[in-house]
Amino acid sequence: MEYFHKPVLLAEVLKYLSCTNGSTVIDCTLGGAGHAEAIIDLIMPKGFLLGIDLDIAALNAARVRLARFSQQNFSLVQGNFKDLDRILTDAGLYAIDGILFDLGVSSTQFDRAERGFSYRYDAPLDMRMDQSQNLTAADVVNTYSKEELARVIKEYGEERWAGRVAALIVRTRQNRPIRTTFELVDIIKNAIPAAARRRGGHPAKQTFQAIRIEVNGEIRVLDQSFRDAIKWLKPGGRLVVISYHSLEDRAAKNVISDLSRGCICPPGLPVCNCGHKPEVKPITKKVVRPTPSEIADNPRAESARLRAAEKL
Repeated sequence: MEYFHKPVLLAEVLKYLSCTNGSTVIDCTLGGAGHAEAIIDLIMPKGFLLGIDLDIAALNAARVRLARFSQQNFSLVQGNFKDLDRILTDAGLYAIDGILFDLGVSSTQFDRAERGFSYRYDAPLDMRMDQSQNLTAADVVNTYSKEELARVIKEYGEERWAGRVAALIVRTRQNRPIRTTFELVDIIKNAIPAAARRRGGHPAKQTFQAIRIEVNGEIRVLDQSFRDAIKWLKPGGRLVVISYHSLEDRAAKNVISDLSRGCICPPGLPVCNCGHKPEVKPITKKVVRPTPSEIADNPRAESARLRAAEKL
């Protein structure tokens, strides 16, 4: 299957990154290079883009998609954006003009049944973005305690029935290991009351999201990664974050809000003593969402939320 990536909120990304010829841009979540291709078109011939992705399949597809550009205009690195400090140091880059995070899982990862991300295909429980790592979804499902499973499913999936799902997973695996996506789907369906299963889409959606986030450590690295990214921006440089659920969006919102604060003295002091200065200013007054026409053209864009900030 071709690793095709239809970029979400592309016009908005280009607008808020505000890239021009000569800009240096970091795409922290390269995917199929849909955003990267459009960015390089804007920043060449003097600009440079560094693309980062955990998934070697994404990197291989991106090289094909970007083959029309000069090697002087881009470089691709397999890695995790949580290691941004090391990656940029190794690349010899500094004073960055724009940094993009397009969070979550790519469409192709969902659509490739063998990757085990989707509840719609029967496949081994995998869900690893980086297939060289050890922890898989099967490990989470078969080795985490009932309490750990319930916490993961409730915290990362915001699943109302997390305790029931965790309890039935543990009870089922006492007889046999849970090895496939459809086995897990059946357990989830049996754990959730029938009336609840008839509302709000596929009953396995939230639990699968939660386990995927746990396998890939997606949420716990966001706060520090966003702060690291802002540190590398030059004055006037832009951070753009696209998120797909409330936990990701909350992390972006909180970091931008925190770093845009000025005085942090206790209320009531007549004169500021802290000397604290804001590091960024928000350039999206409220979260930016896809237009109805984009959602009609690409239904997977429906949950996308974009926030952006500029380095002061």
